[in-house]
Amino acid sequence: MSGALVGIVLVSHSAAVARSVMDLACAMVADGPPVPVAAAGGTPDGGLGTSAELIVAAARSVDQGAGVALIADLGSSVLTVKALLVDEELPPGSRLLDAPFLEGAVGAVVTAATGAPLDAVASAAGEAYAYRKV
Repeated sequence: MSGALVGIVLVSHSAAVARSVMDLACAMVADGPPVPVAAAGGTPDGGLGTSAELIVAAARSVDQGAGVALIADLGSSVLTVKALLVDEELPPGSRLLDAPFLEGAVGAVVTAATGAPLDAVASAAGEAYAYRKV
């Protein structure tokens, strides 16, 4: 699909955290093309936790045919994404990225905005592990 961007799903135990990280990452590319990003945080009733249904819906909403990068925060969110991948419930070309949640999300969104392929988006997100703060 020509012109398609990699979609990004931010999976957190908290809807507020997922939305806030999404807002920050998207603000970094506000002048560029709109990157398809979705937050899948918390449970359907607004509680803390992880929802397979919210993750699947988010992945489908951002899928433009160039792949979907999923970045998860903690334990069960990672396990849920892995299970969805094994069960092939996510769009073709979906991948769980090994990246820190906030920094990885920023790297992924900024790179996706350039039209880069999924491998480059994954690489940029993972490189966030190397950012030294001291």
